[in-house]
Amino acid sequence: MTAIDSIAALEAVVGKAPPAIDLKVIDHLDATALRWLAASPLMFAGTGDEAGIAITLAGGARGFASGDAAALSIPLELFDDPALLRPGAGFGSLFLLPGIGETLRVNGRVESADGVARIAVEECYVHCAKALIRSDFWKAEPGEDAPADADAFVAASRFMALATIDPKGAADLSPKGDPAGLMVRTDGDALWFPDRPGNRRTDSFRNIIAQPRIAAALLIPGAWAVATFTGSAALTRDEAARAPFTVGDKQPLLAARVDDLAIRVAPSAALRRAALWPAAAAPADISPAKMFAEHLRLNKTKGIGARIASAVVSIPGFMQKGLDKDYKDNLY
Repeated sequence: MTAIDSIAALEAVVGKAPPAIDLKVIDHLDATALRWLAASPLMFAGTGDEAGIAITLAGGARGFASGDAAALSIPLELFDDPALLRPGAGFGSLFLLPGIGETLRVNGRVESADGVARIAVEECYVHCAKALIRSDFWKAEPGEDAPADADAFVAASRFMALATIDPKGAADLSPKGDPAGLMVRTDGDALWFPDRPGNRRTDSFRNIIAQPRIAAALLIPGAWAVATFTGSAALTRDEAARAPFTVGDKQPLLAARVDDLAIRVAPSAALRRAALWPAAAAPADISPAKMFAEHLRLNKTKGIGARIASAVVSIPGFMQKGLDKDYKDNLY
């Protein structure tokens, strides 16, 4: 196995993230993020500490989660596993919005969990739509059969929420998506998944290098069951590991192997309450492209580069055209 066990080795394969990529991250919930929360029926949450991480779902009617600039609030009864919301735990989350491919990511720390989980917000940003596009997430219909067997569920899954955590307990949750059979696969007692083009932030892989314990939730769009797993991940650029995930002439740059694997398939009350499918029309007052631009404007980073980036993406239609081109040309 050609292991990737350092940040230098990772960057030698995937390249260094461009400095401008962090300009889209803000440290609070702005008005656009609060509108997203008011329309979202489902979230994935990874919580943990320096020893490891676990994952759960929360969901309900649109607006089940709320907040203010400093904190996110979610009733504990709307989590599939509310016991994971421990005060002081790192928290990474991903909010879905029916009809929209992009996702909202909110990271921070669990501040309190007495009836309501209150999360002190440290990061807020919009993630690109590639994972949901590749998985045909919003094209599903309700009632999709979900195998009870873990290996069969893995083979049929098309979406993954990957939760990682760094040695200081800062959590991250990243979306992954692919056609069935190309997103994850089991290999004896191990599980594999590939890297795909995304938002160019490599937080999850950096976390794996520093602290390999991960957790993830696998979905079959249209089904109400979820497969969750935990394990210890390692990254490789070994061609034999990457080849099974090739799409057309595009082979992923790296793959992750998960050992010490524990998988559980179970119905998700949060997913059923969210009633994601058939997907409703996207809210007319929410534009991910405009959110990208607004978050660039609100980012506290100073300097000429930040000012130029903010000015450029504020040109009407510029950001949307850039996203459309990226989704067309760099999906795999």
